[in-house]
Amino acid sequence: MNKVLLTGRLTRDPEMRALASGKHVTQFSVATNEYAGNGKERPEYHNIVTWDRLAEICGRYLGKGQQVSIEGRIQTRTWDDERGARHWKTEVVASSVEMLSGRRKKDYAAESAADGLEARAAQFASESAEDDDEAAVAAEDPVPEAVAA
Repeated sequence: MNKVLLTGRLTRDPEMRALASGKHVTQFSVATNEYAGNGKERPEYHNIVTWDRLAEICGRYLGKGQQVSIEGRIQTRTWDDERGARHWKTEVVASSVEMLSGRRKKDYAAESAADGLEARAAQFASESAEDDDEAAVAAEDPVPEAVAA
């Protein structure tokens, strides 16, 4: 059985891209700690890949420093470069990613700023619509005969 469970922190912001086929893929790395005893820790770094809808969600909501829990499988890819050298890359293909530390602080600030702008735009639009309604009503009023003469 090929199953991986990791809990760690993102070491960088996820990189999301769309393939020519229309699929989305997001790549990021997660750091975990191995406790060796006597208060010593050894960090281990894991390359993570997500696909399709999960890739879109990770690209939008995850950021450097966030703590996540990942479930997936290990995959090793091999390829030859232009010079004929063979390369290997082992990564975790995630099937599930759970945010353990909430969203990034800058996301909250951006969201509240966007909500404020949206509220102001809605208020402006409703005021503009009221002004247009008043102008339309005024144009429909009959002109008094005394003024018309």
